[in-house]
Amino acid sequence: MKTIFNYFIYLTLLITFSKSTISAQTKTSNKKQITVGPKNGTLLIIGGAASNKFYTKFMELVGGPDVPIIVIPTAVSSNVLSEEFLERYKARFYSMGFKNVTVFHTRNRDDANSEKFILPIKNAKGVWFSGGRQWRHAGSYLNTKAHEAFKDLLDRGGVIAGSSAGASIQGSYLARGDTKRNTIMMGDYEIGLGFLSNVAIDQHLMARNRQFDMFEILENRPELLGIGLDENTGIIVNYDKFEVFGESYVAMYDGTRWSAERDTIYQLPKDSKEFYLLKSGDRYNLKKKAVITTKDK
Repeated sequence: MKTIFNYFIYLTLLITFSKSTISAQTKTSNKKQITVGPKNGTLLIIGGAASNKFYTKFMELVGGPDVPIIVIPTAVSSNVLSEEFLERYKARFYSMGFKNVTVFHTRNRDDANSEKFILPIKNAKGVWFSGGRQWRHAGSYLNTKAHEAFKDLLDRGGVIAGSSAGASIQGSYLARGDTKRNTIMMGDYEIGLGFLSNVAIDQHLMARNRQFDMFEILENRPELLGIGLDENTGIIVNYDKFEVFGESYVAMYDGTRWSAERDTIYQLPKDSKEFYLLKSGDRYNLKKKAVITTKDK
């Protein structure tokens, strides 16, 4: 009889625990995803074909030409990543006025986990990720000590910039991260470095007529904020807000439509395939997933 009683008590506790666990998991899964950038640092995210003004802006953000920066050409094709190419890539930044430049590159994750190898990140104030194929950045640095060092750089107020592939890699979801071709939106690499959380970032938007490609991701991952950047256009992110900088437009896929003329935000139907455009000087609240209107300023 005592054995049956003990079993009954055990069963009751097990059911209670299971209900609590399921409830906690449900609350976690239903928790609203928050989109934010680094609390202390700055992100400069560019849609490709960056003109000189972006290098000037990067220099301004890091604190001047003498500040140590590292440049990362890892996304470039292996066929051209020779020592000569790496020197030319470095020289390009010197020609822009930077005076303390280190090229940081590996395809070996053991290197990316080596304290000695990642030392330049710890001494730098800024990082610039190259264009190319964004999955190569992820393949080399995602979830390594180098990745942690990038985050530490932001924590101490540093700047991470990148153009084209160097833009997409900064998001948490890696758009066009397929190793076969860059027209596949949801590929074999789906995780970015996550400097900007709960977001998918596309680039070369209007120049390559990619305006509607983002919906393929959002149909499968509706919790994400979609950001599409045209060439020679970027966003400057400080924690929960960004400002558009550049010559063209940034497309926002956030479930709303903003009328600049009426200074009004309209909620869209759930399955709508609409987006809206922001231009240089426009500002956006990442936490609210809404443009900052004149009324908010």
